[in-house]
Amino acid sequence: MDLWAIWWVWVVAGVALAILEVVIPGFVFLGFAIGAGLTGLLVLLGLAPGNVALLALVFAVLSLAAWVGLRRSVGVTRTQVKVWTEDINDR
Repeated sequence: MDLWAIWWVWVVAGVALAILEVVIPGFVFLGFAIGAGLTGLLVLLGLAPGNVALLALVFAVLSLAAWVGLRRSVGVTRTQVKVWTEDINDR
């Protein structure tokens, strides 16, 4: 049995990526963490394919969808403008 076909391996990878996101913020690793967690859930429920290559494809698609969702909900919009009201040297 392949190691990646075990559900808790995906969940542990998701937790590790979430911890990495805390250390290096930017919503990049969080998308991968959500994708790994969802892939682990699919493997646990028996809905994931048995082939490791297809499982990696499921992980990639779920990670991309999570990243796009995070980018749309939390990310900077194109019309958002940063307005500086005080200078750090004025204090």
